[in-house]
Amino acid sequence: MGNVNKAMNEATRKNHEFMLETQRVQLERQIHMQNEMREKMMSMQIARSREMLYWCGSFYIVAAIGMITGFRRSRKPGTLVPLLPLSFIMAYQADLAYGSKLYRIKLEAENILMFERDLVSVAMGVPTPSSIDEARERQEENKRLNKVHEVFI
Repeated sequence: MGNVNKAMNEATRKNHEFMLETQRVQLERQIHMQNEMREKMMSMQIARSREMLYWCGSFYIVAAIGMITGFRRSRKPGTLVPLLPLSFIMAYQADLAYGSKLYRIKLEAENILMFERDLVSVAMGVPTPSSIDEARERQEENKRLNKVHEVFI
């Protein structure tokens, strides 16, 4: 009888270790998957910025040629004024697409997470399994009460 009990305890321990290892591997896979999805989303954002730069750059060139031509004909400096804000937009877009803007954004995000954590915290804290269960029970109770209320109306 002692050998059977000892064998069962050993089997239970091995099963528990196997389950823990399986959970660890599953968690690691989820983390890697989420990171890969984040990288894919970031690459899409960078590609979108570069595509926007091409369109903005084309518009900027056409507008600049039009404004310079208008200035040559009219000699009014006011025709060149829109070049100033357009130049800032182009510089911003170029910095975002090919410059170090994303690096500076990443550094600022890291500073926020380190020193201003309260800005990104979830209102009323992170949900817990018990708070989710309580909300689900309240919702079921409200549904049941509404059905009873509808019967009496």
